[in-house]
Order: sequence, then structure tokens, then C-alpha cells
Amino acid sequence: MNVNVSRDDDDRTNTELYNCLSRGEDVKVFEICRDLTNGPFHILTIDHDTILHMAIFNKRNNLVVALLRSLHESQFEKLAWVNSSGYTILHEATTNNGTVEAAREMLCRAPSLLTMTNKIGETAFFHAARYGKTKIFKFLSDEVERTLVKGADVEMFLRRDDKSTILHVAILSQNFDLATFITKKYPRLLAAKDGDGLTGLQLLACNPSAFDNGVGNSFLKKLIYNYIDCDSEERSRVPIFEEIRKRKHRCDSAKELAKILVEKDMSWKETKSRLNKSRDKFHRYEGLDARALEKKDFASAYLTPDTPLLLATKSGCTEIVKEVLNVYPQAVEHVDEDGRNILHVAIKYRRMEIIETVTNMAHSIKRLRGKIDKKGNSLLHMLSVPAKDTKAGEDLRNPALILRDDLILFERMRKVCTTLARLQLNSNGETAEQMLLEKTTQLRADAKEWMKNTAESCSIVAVLIATVAFAAAYTVPGGPNPNTGYPLLKNKPFFIVFALADALSLTFSLTSVIVFLSILTSSFRLNDFRHSLHNKLLLGLTLLILSVSMMMVAFAATLILTISGGGQNWTNVFLYIISFFPVSVYGYSYIHLYKLLIKAFCEKVWMLKEAIFPPCVVAAPPQADITSNIINN
Repeated sequence: MNVNVSRDDDDRTNTELYNCLSRGEDVKVFEICRDLTNGPFHILTIDHDTILHMAIFNKRNNLVVALLRSLHESQFEKLAWVNSSGYTILHEATTNNGTVEAAREMLCRAPSLLTMTNKIGETAFFHAARYGKTKIFKFLSDEVERTLVKGADVEMFLRRDDKSTILHVAILSQNFDLATFITKKYPRLLAAKDGDGLTGLQLLACNPSAFDNGVGNSFLKKLIYNYIDCDSEERSRVPIFEEIRKRKHRCDSAKELAKILVEKDMSWKETKSRLNKSRDKFHRYEGLDARALEKKDFASAYLTPDTPLLLATKSGCTEIVKEVLNVYPQAVEHVDEDGRNILHVAIKYRRMEIIETVTNMAHSIKRLRGKIDKKGNSLLHMLSVPAKDTKAGEDLRNPALILRDDLILFERMRKVCTTLARLQLNSNGETAEQMLLEKTTQLRADAKEWMKNTAESCSIVAVLIATVAFAAAYTVPGGPNPNTGYPLLKNKPFFIVFALADALSLTFSLTSVIVFLSILTSSFRLNDFRHSLHNKLLLGLTLLILSVSMMMVAFAATLILTISGGGQNWTNVFLYIISFFPVSVYGYSYIHLYKLLIKAFCEKVWMLKEAIFPPCVVAAPPQADITSNIINN
């Protein structure tokens, strides 16, 4: 409701009040309010915010309490004034935890503030959930309980006009501590759906950043993350410590919330019928009405939100997937509208950790490996199905590594799938291999271009290093003896270091040139991108880094032989640091690519190990003769 409150047109007074509130001059604001016609109800902004609105916004709790206590009983009805967005002063008080006392004073004078809503149907209680202010939310929760005793409708406090609940907005704003409190206080909201038909768990499953610890590959951040106490209420004075503490607390809170939501979630039981979804097809011929029936079937289907299990798989929320499968392992057989199970979706979106989790479920993988979706796609086909709802540029790897990972995953799933699934033709009459070959045409061209450019760049560097190393061998430090031709410093210990380092640098650089040339002259067949080309690139980069390192060692030895003297150790140390600085820069520039190549090489070694020494298969326990026991009984 809007009470008729007049506006004072004195802009100078408004400016003075605005500045005083911003600077925290509470006494001056209080004195000015005494001289105003409407006192604290004086309209201060173009959005119809009163002095009380602005004082609460600026967190002047003591000023607000003083102004409220100065009101006469006849002025209490003016406390229901709303600004242009429909916010009361109680709405404004829910944006921080320091206004609990002020909120108590407001409700003592105007209890109707608790049930008033803004323009989108939010009560102050709902508004507190949206801002994640736990103290003010718990205070208002107690007030709501008292109101419910008097016969108020609880739905007006728990939902807003778009059907979102306080649990939904707490999850969306990543206030997981408050969301956990809500699930315990109002368990009825666990299965509640918003205007889009999504439950709280589905919203959490769409938010992978909630489980992202943000440490990345940083060793220091990982170390701090593992040992920092996230439950401590004391703020750290070190910014990086405080940031990591907050991230860890958020991740732990999200995991705790996920456990509560998963235990109560039964959406995985609402699986779609498996009939006519796994129709096997191994030829390209069909009846006249087959496609017409198929189109009719798809046209009659209606879109419904995915379950939390599949949403978490799409978005990469591994923690939710693992929790669901841990509590309800039978949920792994859940099928969506398109007839796809969790493994179909995980392969489509390249969620490797989820694929690993499911394939390690020995019993479940036997039931999933032969499944076909509505379009006749097997697990192998899903590698070539584009994920249209992924963000552009999400995968920052180079094309060659993307292609290699896809080929390795294809080979891995080929071993998992049944023979029939390997031969399966989809609705377009394509096998998985044909579809992969067609869909990777552009990726293969990009990978070829990237591989060639990388090999050419590295070849140029290797040739330059070889030239320098070759020239250094004939211009030895100290020069040759004019009479004998032998180096003058050949008896110095560091001369041997120089000679060996220079020879190794020349050898490594020339060998790397040969390796890079073998890449440039490769046929670039699709199968070559799986291991061959990457192994060559790994070998070439290793030799190139070694050649640069040896050249810097030779350079350091030269400096020590020709410049250092007098036995000053600190001088030698300084020369070492200067000499190896280029090696550090070069190594840091290629460290990410090198790590990826090393990982691929290790995976290849592991595959060879498993091929030579297959893992032991534990024999199943003998089955009890139940029939004979029944007969005997």
C-alpha cells in the first residue's frame, strides 16, 4: 500500500541528507529530520526512497532505531510506504545482517510489513533468502512462525509470483549454508518446482562452479586449500588465504546441501519407457512408413526438464553424480526423453570423470553398454553427436589434442560396447566409425594445420640452436694456443663441462630437427593423431628443451671460465642464475603443452601394460542351490 506522503522540494536539504548518510553523520541526519515536515518519511531519491530506506541501505542501524523510536503512534501507518520497486523499509533491512534490531523495531510498530510484497511478489522474508543473510533470515523465520499461528498462508512467504521458492533463490545466489538451513526448516520445499519445472537439486546440478575450488593447477593454492580451516569465523589478513577459505567453505557447503537433496530426490525413478528405443538396425533398408512413424513419434513428444542426474552430467557436476549413484546405484539406468542414459550424455559432453565412474561399475556397465537411443545411436555414435548447448570456446585445448582425446575415448568405448553396438546403424544409416570420420573432417584439418605450424616453429628454433652450438665448438672459451692449436683453458674443470654441454646441445638439436621433419612429412592419417604424431611431438620437444638447457650450461661454463675469478662463490651463483634464466622462460612457455603430451604418453604406457598384463578377474562366488533347499523344506 502507498500512504499519502508529501515530498519536500528543497533540493539543498536532499543533497545535504544524502551526503550525510553516505558519510555516516548520524547525529546530523537525526537533527535535520526533526525540522522536516514528514521527518524520517521525507522522500530523498527519485525512486521514492525515504530517509529510512536510505539509512538502512547505508547500514546505519543505530540511526534507524533512533528514528523509529522517535515516531509518534499516529505515524506508524507511514512505515508501510514503498518505493518505486515496491520495497518497504523491511525489504531494505534484509540486505544485511546488521539490521536485526532495526527490523524488530519495525515489526513492533507495523506488523503488516511482514506480509507486504514487492512488485515480483517477494515478502521481506523471501528477500532475505535471495540476499543470503542468515541472521536476518532466521529472525524473520521466527516472526513468520508467529504469523502462521494467526492463520496466515505460508505459501506467500515461501514462493513469489514466478513460483520460485526461497530454496531456489538461495541456491541460485550460492548461499548454500542458508539453503541447507531451509531444507531442514521447510522440508516440503525439497521437491518444489519453479516456473521452469526445476527443483532445487536440478538448479544445483546446473551450477558446476559451486563445486569448483578455484585452485586449478597451482601447487601453492592446493597446499593452502588442503590445510586451511574453512569453519573458522575469523577472517584472514592475507587476501589469498581468505579467498581460498571462502571457496573451500562454499564447496563444502554445496556438497553438504547436495547430500541432503539427493537423499530426498526420486526423479531418477521417472525414467522413460525403454520400448522401441533400442531397436537394433544393421542395414540401410526399411519399410515405407518407418520414417513417417518415427517423425510422428518425435512430434508427439513434449519437452520436460532433465533429471538432476543428467543435468549434473551435462554441466560436469561430478560431485552430484557420484552422490546420486552412491545413494541410489540403480539410478544409473535412468533414461531421458531421447532414450539416452547417463553414459550417452557423459560421452556427448566429454565428462571423463563421470565416464570413469560409470565404467568402473562392473555390473551396471554390462547393462548400459548395448543401449541405443531413439535415433539409433549407440555409445560410440555419441562421440560424434554435437553438444549444441555448450558455450562457444569452452574447450581451450588445441585441435590436435581434442582429436587425440576423442580417438582414445572412441577406442576405449569400443572395447566396452557389445559387438552388436559396434555394428549398429543409426536413423541416418551410419555406423559409429562412419559418423566419426564425417564429423571430424574439419577438426582433422585444423589439427593437421596446428601440428605443422608447431613442428615448423620448433624446427626453426632447433636449427638456430644447432648453428650456435656448432659455432661455439670452434670458438672455444679462451681461444686456441697459437703454437699448438689446442684450447688454452683445456685443463680447467669447467672446460670439460663446456665441451660436453656443447656436444650434447648440438646432438639434441639436430635429432629434434629430424623428429620435427618426420612430423612435417607424415601422411596425417586419422589414426596417426591417436598416438604416433603426439609421441613424435613429445620426443621433439623433449630434445629441444634439452638442447636449449645444454646450450645454457655451455654458456654458463664459458662465463665462469672467462670472467669469474678470485674464488668469489656469489659471483658464480649470480652467473648461473643469469645463464639459466632463458631456460626457465622457455620451459614455462611450453609447460602446459608438455604436461598434456606427458599425460598422453603415460596413458599409452598404461594401455600397453594392461594389454601385456591384463588385470586379474575375480571369480564370482558359487551360487547357492536355492531350488534344492526349497524342495527339501
